[in-house]
Amino acid sequence: MTMGDGTGRDTAIDDRPAIDPPAWFVEQANVSDPSVYDAFEAEWPECWDRAGELLDWDDPYDAVFRGDERPPFEWFPGGRLNASYNCIDRHLPERKNQLALIWEGPLGDATTYTYRELYREVNAVAAALRDHGVEADDVVTIYLPMVPELPILMLACVRLGVVHNVVFAGFSADALAERMERTGSELLVTCDGYYRRGSAVAQKNKADNARIAVDQDVSVVVVERLGLDVHLGDGYYDYEALRATHDGAEVDPVPRAADDTLFRIYTSGTTGEPKAVDHTTGGYLAHVAWTAQSVLDIKPGDTYWCSADIGWITGHSYIVYGPLSLGTTTVLYNGTPDHPEKDRLWELVERYAVDVFYTAPTAVRAFMKWGEEHPAGHDLSSLRLLGTVGEPIDERAWRWYREHIGGGECPVVDTWWQTETGAILVSTLPGVDGMKPGAAGKPLPGIETGVVDPAGEGVSEGEAGELVVTRPWPGMPDALRTGEDWGAAAARGEEWRYYPEDGATIDDDGYITVLGRVDDAINVAGRRFSTMELESAITGVTGIAEAAVVGADHETTGTALYAYVSAEDGYTEADLRERIAEAVTDAIGGVAKPEAVVFTPDLPKTRSGKVMRRLLAAVANDDPLGDISALRNPEIVGELQSATPDS
Repeated sequence: MTMGDGTGRDTAIDDRPAIDPPAWFVEQANVSDPSVYDAFEAEWPECWDRAGELLDWDDPYDAVFRGDERPPFEWFPGGRLNASYNCIDRHLPERKNQLALIWEGPLGDATTYTYRELYREVNAVAAALRDHGVEADDVVTIYLPMVPELPILMLACVRLGVVHNVVFAGFSADALAERMERTGSELLVTCDGYYRRGSAVAQKNKADNARIAVDQDVSVVVVERLGLDVHLGDGYYDYEALRATHDGAEVDPVPRAADDTLFRIYTSGTTGEPKAVDHTTGGYLAHVAWTAQSVLDIKPGDTYWCSADIGWITGHSYIVYGPLSLGTTTVLYNGTPDHPEKDRLWELVERYAVDVFYTAPTAVRAFMKWGEEHPAGHDLSSLRLLGTVGEPIDERAWRWYREHIGGGECPVVDTWWQTETGAILVSTLPGVDGMKPGAAGKPLPGIETGVVDPAGEGVSEGEAGELVVTRPWPGMPDALRTGEDWGAAAARGEEWRYYPEDGATIDDDGYITVLGRVDDAINVAGRRFSTMELESAITGVTGIAEAAVVGADHETTGTALYAYVSAEDGYTEADLRERIAEAVTDAIGGVAKPEAVVFTPDLPKTRSGKVMRRLLAAVANDDPLGDISALRNPEIVGELQSATPDS
């Protein structure tokens, strides 16, 4: 296999065979028949009835899909259902005493909810919201950290047919106000505060400032988490008092049409204008249930842990709706991986006997940096499957993850999807497909993708291009489903297709390697380089834990490559600097050798674990930093500025 670097030349990478899933995994996998791909293709779109059948419908759908080659598209038209019912009520006959939620706090405090207890909590909160005047199609904004009240409120909202708008707790007051303003939300639920790395965060203060900044009148419900005895003035209400008043109440779940909005979520806004994405009740829920079952291999009775924050789409899809719709036990952790110690996550995996663990490549690279002794000190034998999400994972991190967390046996699914897709579109099926470290996999059964050049034509195998989704899928958002937003396809005058703005290559087995965002490519002296390709070359050097490459202004070439690098313990900068230059030259060519290699103890990351490349570019160019409220390690900014040479 070869991979283009945008310079008109291909760069070879190892064409090693795929790693087959172990026989013991295939024997128990939810999906293990290789014919599933051909069956979905032959039966499209009726094949998605398999996803619809995972749910309970108040009114059966008339068809699986209705549409032509262009929008509008309808998924499960005529069907009516309720997401809260599907995540709780229908499990009660068999699972009322099974744990639905396990919550672990940052200070060792923990809470659990059985499905019966979750049912009682959700009903009480739904009754409180209803009596507060909230009605179907209203928008309730939820501004909470990873606490049990967050999924409880989400499920209470959808029980009433109310649209929830979850805003990541780490966002600033301005970011919260903007999202409330855009939705017209008149009810905000927040908390007095929460602990982050042992320090208290005064969350209500940010909520107060946001409330003042919006034009509409907003009522605020405050969850007490720290016992700060905060003042509740006019328009403020105590969450526990409202819930307790309705303890024991039962609220009939409101049937919703399949194309009714389930929730609104905004893209992060850390690199640009936040964009609202509305996901539907029927198509979205069916898609996340099917992918949770087939890709993440979740079974009723499993203990499953996705380490994302519910403030992002990953948490919506694969902490709340996917796992609970399948009747599993889902783990919520309100803390950081290295506090109080760097073995915190493995302590919890061992304690709760976690079956499936799903995390970000950024986290995996941090685990590598901290050392294998931390997972080695715990019994991780309960793990059956590992997954990654959020960005491409390089081969070295993939292999470390499988060896030191998965015992060299667990399959690893490298999943590609995004806020706009709602659920996974590209990945291996762990009970069917071989794994190629560094490649996400094939489009899932029923999904059709391609890799195209700027003219929209398919590229050759191994050549870099842009990933495109060429057929509708159940979890598509309203704007794409209705045709309101055709994105890049409309601009190019093409038939309907979705451009997610990610670069990719495809090999002769149909496996897609995602290269990162198209706008993350850097032009140097007329040559275009993928940041993912550069970073993969650097992190392939033994001793390098993480790397991020950005462009800086340069008098001669216009743009120079600056590599920000975090080393593993025990390696010297002098030794690594030379090996980095050699690795980049060997993998891509001397023209791609970084102008500067800046060593840093950590990379700037959002609280969801993504590297904030925008901030690194600002540091490299000595530009204003902009909004860094989503940064989880702001203390690193000064070190980066001091260590970065003038461009």
